[in-house]
Amino acid sequence: MELQIVNKSKSASIIEVKGREILSNPFIESNTKEISIDHLKRDCTIPVFAKDNEITISHQDFIEGVQQSAKDVFSHQEFSMPSIRVSHIIKGRTPEAIRKPANELLPHEKTIYYERMAFNIDIPTILESISGNKLSLSVGGVRAYNQENLYSKKSLEKFKVFVGFKNWVCTNLCISTDGFSGEIRASNIDDLQNQVYQLLSSYSMEKHLEQMSNLQEQFLTESQFAQLLGKARLYNHLPKKLKTNLPELIFNDGQLNAVARDYYEDESFCKDEEGNINLWNVYNLFTGANKSSYIDSFLERNVNAHNFTNSISEALKGNSSYHWFLS
Repeated sequence: MELQIVNKSKSASIIEVKGREILSNPFIESNTKEISIDHLKRDCTIPVFAKDNEITISHQDFIEGVQQSAKDVFSHQEFSMPSIRVSHIIKGRTPEAIRKPANELLPHEKTIYYERMAFNIDIPTILESISGNKLSLSVGGVRAYNQENLYSKKSLEKFKVFVGFKNWVCTNLCISTDGFSGEIRASNIDDLQNQVYQLLSSYSMEKHLEQMSNLQEQFLTESQFAQLLGKARLYNHLPKKLKTNLPELIFNDGQLNAVARDYYEDESFCKDEEGNINLWNVYNLFTGANKSSYIDSFLERNVNAHNFTNSISEALKGNSSYHWFLS
């Protein structure tokens, strides 16, 4: 095995590639922090539906359910420990501490859970390479309680699940439409696992790799890249009618600014000496900028980066319906 995780810290992982240890950044940053699954099991309460007190599917059950489905589909492979990122902590207190000032609460009198959670599990034994970048297969998901109506009776709960590749140069996730479900709805863990299994089983790894590999063969000039970003900034202000035949782009201005900056500054994916940049590097500039997304929009933007870059690839081939960003 060429790649394995050998240590982890709160902000990064140490990975080993061909005997060389490399510090790896988190797969998502923004306002998230890393936690362990033991912390979820030991220290966090589980929200319920208020009107009938029925329990929700917990974050830890979601993670372990996806992990088990992945092991069923990708049998005889090795799996990393889940990398879990959370945000939007919801605080509470035990009944005996109801009248205490907040600054006098003892640790055992406090309760917490996390409104939003994202996780990633690497499969380092399925390893590929594009443009010299090591990619390992990854599975994971997102849960956002803010997208549930917890004030009502128990209903189907919403989960987002993906399978794709992680670029170990930058820990950017590479996810295609084929490997993403943004609205798995389930009422129990068995139903959830069955739907995750179906997604993972239907994922075409070879097709996804071919699409990404083809991007390294196409280039934008400095002028074309500048045109692309300029039109991207205009896109969100276009009348709805004009957007109809254009590829969707859901990155915000701050993220587009990061793409522009990294065109010059990113050590792995910047322009060449003539100012040209291949579409594989453009794609990774977008997935890198996506790390600033909140958890609940992270996966959609990642898939959008894949679709958008492939649309630009079609424009370079002469597909006029996608040429607006370059003209």
